[in-house]
Amino acid sequence: MEFGRVNPEELATADFTLPPDTALTIKTLQESKNDNPLQVHVGCAKWGRKEWVGQIYPPKTKDANFLDEYVKHFDCIELNATFYNIYSAEIIAKWRDKAEKNPEFKFCPKFSQMISHIRRLKNAEELTTQYYKGIMAFGDKLGPLFLQLGDNYTPKSFEDVKAYLEHLPKDVPVFLEIRHKEWFSVKENSDQIFNLLHQLNIGAVITDATGRRDVVHMNLPTPHAFIRFVGNGLHPTDYARVDEWVERIAQWKELGLQSVWFFMHQHDEQYSPKLADYVVEQLNQKLGLSLRRPFFLSKNELF
Repeated sequence: MEFGRVNPEELATADFTLPPDTALTIKTLQESKNDNPLQVHVGCAKWGRKEWVGQIYPPKTKDANFLDEYVKHFDCIELNATFYNIYSAEIIAKWRDKAEKNPEFKFCPKFSQMISHIRRLKNAEELTTQYYKGIMAFGDKLGPLFLQLGDNYTPKSFEDVKAYLEHLPKDVPVFLEIRHKEWFSVKENSDQIFNLLHQLNIGAVITDATGRRDVVHMNLPTPHAFIRFVGNGLHPTDYARVDEWVERIAQWKELGLQSVWFFMHQHDEQYSPKLADYVVEQLNQKLGLSLRRPFFLSKNELF
C-alpha cells in the first residue's frame, strides 16, 4: 500500500499519537447495548503474497494453494480482490470452501472499483446487485463489507454518497472509508458524513497511515471498529503504534465496543505477517483472548 507513505527519515519525527475519541464515538459506545463478548478479528488484505512462501507458507506452495495456507494463520481477510473484479457466486463459493477448515474465518470484501471509483456511486444499481449476488455466496463466511471512496472524492458529492448508502441492503454490515482531505479539514463536512453513517448504522473505516494523520479520525458511528493499519517495515514505531491501538481498543471495549476488525498493511507486504502476529499477541494478553497467531517456519522466526 502506498497511501500515506513517507520517506524513512521522517519516521523519527512523525507524531503517531492517536487522537482522543470524538463526541460521536463516546455517544455511540455508551448507547451500545451488548452482553456478548467482544469479537476480534485480525488479518491482512491479500492471500496471494509470494513473499510469504518460506515465511508462513511452506516452500514451493503454488499460487492456487495460497488461500488454503492463509486460512491456517488468520481469521479474516480484507478482500481487495473484489475491488478489481466482480466475481461470480461460483468462484466465491470455491473460496468459501477453502476457508471451511477455519470455523472463525470471515471474508470482508471490498466494493468493486467500478462502483466506487469509475461510476462514483452514480448509476451503479446493476453493478451493486451483481456485487452482492456474488459475495452472498460466502454464506456464513461473509464478514462486513468495505466501501472505499477515492482520494479525489470530495464532500461536494455528499448527496451522491447519501443516496447510494440509503439504498444498500441492511442485512450485511458496511464500513465506509473516505480519503479526500476536505472531509476532515472542514468540521461541517466531517460532522455531516459521520452523522449520516450513524443514522444509517454504517461503520467508518479508520486508516492509520504515517503521512495522512487526518484519516485517523477516531469516529465510530457504530459500535464496531474497522482499522486499516499501515506499517513501515517493522520500524520500532510500528510496534509502539500497535501498543497504543491495543490500549484504545481495550478502552473502547469497556465503553461498549462490540467488534473490531484489524487489518495489517505494509508498504512492503513481506512484513505484514510478523507485525500482525504482534497485534494478535498483544490483544490476547490485554483482553484475555485466544486468537490464533500466524505460525512462522523455523528459519524465519527471527525475521
